[in-house]
Amino acid sequence: MSKNIIPTINISSIVKNGLQNPKSINTINKIEKACIKIGFFQITGHGISQKNIKKICKIGNNFFNTSEKNKTKLSPKKWNPKNKNIYRGYFPNDVNGKEGLDIGDLKVTKRYANNIKNQYIEYLNLNKSIDKKSIKILSNYFDNIYDLSEILFKGIIKLYNKDTKISKRAFSRFKTLSTLRFNYYPNQSKPVEISKQDGVALGCETHVDSGIFTILYQDKKGGLQVQNRKNKKWYNVPFNKNALVVNTGRALEFLSRGKFKATNHRVLWNKKKRMSIPFFFEPSYDFKMNTSYLNKSKINNNGLIYEKFLNQSLKKFKEYQR
Repeated sequence: MSKNIIPTINISSIVKNGLQNPKSINTINKIEKACIKIGFFQITGHGISQKNIKKICKIGNNFFNTSEKNKTKLSPKKWNPKNKNIYRGYFPNDVNGKEGLDIGDLKVTKRYANNIKNQYIEYLNLNKSIDKKSIKILSNYFDNIYDLSEILFKGIIKLYNKDTKISKRAFSRFKTLSTLRFNYYPNQSKPVEISKQDGVALGCETHVDSGIFTILYQDKKGGLQVQNRKNKKWYNVPFNKNALVVNTGRALEFLSRGKFKATNHRVLWNKKKRMSIPFFFEPSYDFKMNTSYLNKSKINNNGLIYEKFLNQSLKKFKEYQR
């Protein structure tokens, strides 16, 4: 549908001035309203320049347009037996009709990943396929989008009148399962599936995300749709060159006791080549998911660790049946 139900929120006040001043509090309230009503919103004034986004897009396009041999150097073990990585890397389009490149925290070294021995904390040697200058740009973008995600999350914590320092309990840079992903849709010859609800051809199935927030850059070709929770109808997420798209995930829904619900979304099938770049802001693998974290009760140390919570989420999404 053409109607736009996705609000656009200028977050420059909280990016530049923190969470305390009146303008910031007003911005946080707008974010709260959007999270409750829709679970999707667009942000401007986020501090990530168009120039940097263009650089990231160029790196993605350059990578996907190299040879299959070059791309497969980064593939998980399933497609490249020489590699040890399972969760990160390059995924060919035989998975779900699109190509993907999943990148974790580039501050994670090979030694650290080997010592920590967690299935999701992997060292991905991008030098095999991507030049050093581009890797540095990717690393800086990961840092910037991670910091932006943390600002948004601290805003949510502020709504509960809690000390924003508790965000450190949930997020540790060397333990975070946050992922920077490049979704590349080539000339798809056929849709991934046909929607059972309305018969629409899809390039990516209906799903919700697993983490706290997803922050997405989508190109002008678009295709992303959001489902209205009340009338169950689907609405396009419009392209805004100055905005990033934010949506809530299952982890935030759980921590907020259902106040901020994860919202169904999907991508329409389109024969034209296009790319989107989501960042999945996810807690540390050993963070204990407990609803006391975002509520007035005293925080306790009980609860399912996030790694297991994520495992349960991924089983519901066809894309991850790898």
